[in-house]
Amino acid sequence: MKTLRYSFLCAALAGSLVSGFSAETIYHPSPTGNSASLAAPRDDWYADVQRKFDRFGGKPADIVFDGDSIMNRWEDTGRPIWSLRYAAIAADFGIEGDRVENVLWRLGKGQLDGIDPKVVVLMIGTNNSGRNSADEIAEGIKVLVAEYEKRCPNAQIILMGIFPRGRTPDDGGRLKVAAVNAKIKQLGGTGRVTYLDLGPKMIEADGTISPEMMPDSVHPTLKGYQIWAEAIQPVIDQYIAKK
Repeated sequence: MKTLRYSFLCAALAGSLVSGFSAETIYHPSPTGNSASLAAPRDDWYADVQRKFDRFGGKPADIVFDGDSIMNRWEDTGRPIWSLRYAAIAADFGIEGDRVENVLWRLGKGQLDGIDPKVVVLMIGTNNSGRNSADEIAEGIKVLVAEYEKRCPNAQIILMGIFPRGRTPDDGGRLKVAAVNAKIKQLGGTGRVTYLDLGPKMIEADGTISPEMMPDSVHPTLKGYQIWAEAIQPVIDQYIAKK
């Protein structure tokens, strides 16, 4: 019976709404059939999305963080920094396992309604590396940035280069995210988008990733979050007055 109730809940949420989200449809399949640029939900994560919306949706915030597990773990691994710098002024919509298309779907369901941030910190795409080409991922991120620009007209967007992954420099995932970063870098420096790539600060001189930086070669330790915070703070200070 429990399984049946859960299946019914997922089906309902997948259909017309997630409680509190609008039922707007904003995307159609691209001519190239690129899944990364087509808004799509995931079968396993409606409850996670709802929890984020219940915490942050409709509430004013100076900063919006959005992306996947790396962004979500600001409040876990990066908690000491989050509590000090961001907890009082930020909303973190990062979801474990999300891909570009999942963030697009969340935006289309009203995630940003009523927030009007001054700064958006965005990083997404590492979870697309196993199913999409670098061109497809970059295209999806371009669509996502444009959607954020439209929905947050008063915000400066800090677009993060996807963090390096894989222990060695010849790792396939590492090479793909590097190729994506080379493409999305072009989105920065156009007024409302600031591009930052912290990859060089997260790898060793020989190109490997240390366990002290990323134990699983994907998710940063507190050390990585400290590097991240220090990198974005000068941009934040330009758009948010210190209290």
